[in-house]
Amino acid sequence: DMEEENATLLTEFVLTGFLYQPKWKIPLFLAFLVIYLITVMGNLGLIVIIWKDPHLHIPMYLFLGSLAFVDAWLSSTVTPKMLINFLAKSKMISLSECMIQFFSFAIGVTTECFILASMAYDRYVAICKPLLYPVIMTNGLCIRLLVLSFLGGLLHALIHEIFLFRLTFCNSNIIQHFYCDIIPLLKISCTDSSINFLMVFIFAGSIQVFTIGTILISYTLVLLIILKNKSVKGMQKAVSTCGAHLLSVSLYYGPLAVMYVGSASPQADDQDMMECLFYTVIVPLLNPMIYSLRNNQVIDSLTKIFKRNV
Repeated sequence: DMEEENATLLTEFVLTGFLYQPKWKIPLFLAFLVIYLITVMGNLGLIVIIWKDPHLHIPMYLFLGSLAFVDAWLSSTVTPKMLINFLAKSKMISLSECMIQFFSFAIGVTTECFILASMAYDRYVAICKPLLYPVIMTNGLCIRLLVLSFLGGLLHALIHEIFLFRLTFCNSNIIQHFYCDIIPLLKISCTDSSINFLMVFIFAGSIQVFTIGTILISYTLVLLIILKNKSVKGMQKAVSTCGAHLLSVSLYYGPLAVMYVGSASPQADDQDMMECLFYTVIVPLLNPMIYSLRNNQVIDSLTKIFKRNV
C-alpha cells in the first residue's frame, strides 16, 4: 500500500517556530536565552533556599519547592530546542525526539495543575481551620499529595503518548509550533485522529475542571470566612497568604484552558503560539519572583544564606 509506505518515510518534522524577520534572529535568541537562564536560576535557587532552611520544611514551602522544580522542568523541556532553532538552518526534529519532548511537557504541565490545586487546599486549611492546620496539613499528607500530583502527570502523559503511537504522518511534516505539542501533531496526521482529540478533550478537560474546581472552592470558602469575620487584620493576612498563589493560578490557567479545551477538536483553528509561550516560558520565569518577593520567610532565609557565605 503506497500510502502506508509514504507514511513510514515521515519520521522527521520541521518546527516552524515563530514568524519573524531574519534580522530579529539574534536578538530573539539572546532574549530567550536570558529568560531561560533567569528561570532556571530563579527556580533552582528557590529550591536551594527551601532545602537549606529547616524552618521552611513545612507543607507550604514543600509545595512551593515542588512547583519551582516543575517550572524549571517545563522551561527546560521547551526552551533549549527553541533556542537551537533560532540559530539552526534546519529546524528538524525526529519523531522520537518529538515524542520524548511532548511526553516530558505533558508530565510537567499536568503535574503543575495538580500542585496548584494542592496549594489552594493548603491555603484553605491555613485560613479556615488555623487551629487544626498542624493536624490536617502534615508533611506526610503534603508528600502524598505531591506524589499523587507527579503520578497523575505521568499517567496523563502516558495515555496521550500511547494514543500518539497509533498515528502515521504522510501528508505533512510541518509542525506549526515552537515545540512538539499534541494538537499540532494531530492536525498533520494522516490517520484518523478523532479519538486522540476526544482523549485530549476528556482527560485534559477533566483535569482542568477538577483542579480549577478545587482552587475555586478553596478560595470561595476563604472569601466567605474573611467576609464573615470582617477583620481588617484577617483580611490582610489572607491577601498576603493567598495573593501570590492566586496571581500564579490566573497567569497559568487562562492560556492553558484556551489552548487545550478550546482547541480539542479537529476543526479548531491554529492556536496563537503566544498562549503556549506564556505558560511554558513566561510563567516559570515569573513564579519564583511572585512567591519570593511577597514572602518574608523566603527573603529572611535568603539573607541568612548570603550572610553565612559572605
